[in-house]
Amino acid sequence: MPRSTPPDSPMLFDVEPIVPTFELELIARRAGHWPVAGADEVGRGPLAGPVVAAAVILDPERIPEGLNDSKQLSAAKREALFVEILATATVSIASSSAARIDITDIRKASLDAMRRAICGLAVPASYVLTDGLDVPAGLGCPGKAVVKGDSRSFSIAAASIVAKVTRDRMMARAGDVFPAYGFAAHAGYATPQHRAGIEKHGPCSLHRMSFRPLRRDEA
Repeated sequence: MPRSTPPDSPMLFDVEPIVPTFELELIARRAGHWPVAGADEVGRGPLAGPVVAAAVILDPERIPEGLNDSKQLSAAKREALFVEILATATVSIASSSAARIDITDIRKASLDAMRRAICGLAVPASYVLTDGLDVPAGLGCPGKAVVKGDSRSFSIAAASIVAKVTRDRMMARAGDVFPAYGFAAHAGYATPQHRAGIEKHGPCSLHRMSFRPLRRDEA
């Protein structure tokens, strides 16, 4: 019986996982841009709480080990990296409240928080890498939007960790102030526990009234 010939193309799902590197930052540096900041935001989807953005300029000689998309890390690892990032990098954080989200929309509020985080850096960035599809306007420097950037760029990954830990801490504190909703457990996302709290107690000042099911469309 003839032996089968190995395929000359890779298996459909036999691919290496995407991991962040410092290559995008170095490309910008070779083009004459330095320092380079990474920026990301957390909290677009929840029914309550702010959207939080962070901007990070890493020290190339002191990049923390284990940087990755914050969603791929345990809470304990995020907390440890958060401390290390703040100790070794230039960091700025900004947020847009639920009220601002309702007045504008989630995209505009997210981009505005990202812009303020970038512009708030103690060391001005010469170039910015942002996660997603958009670079905020009004930065005063060029930038590049990177799809799945928190899985491709160390700087964006660091920003995602800072934003995630900051927002989780904010929502844990919100849980102390508004205990009826269990914010510490779900950070404002539409879990059954959260929906039950809204059903029983109604919304609070942290809820995004422009989001369904909270939004009441005009008849």
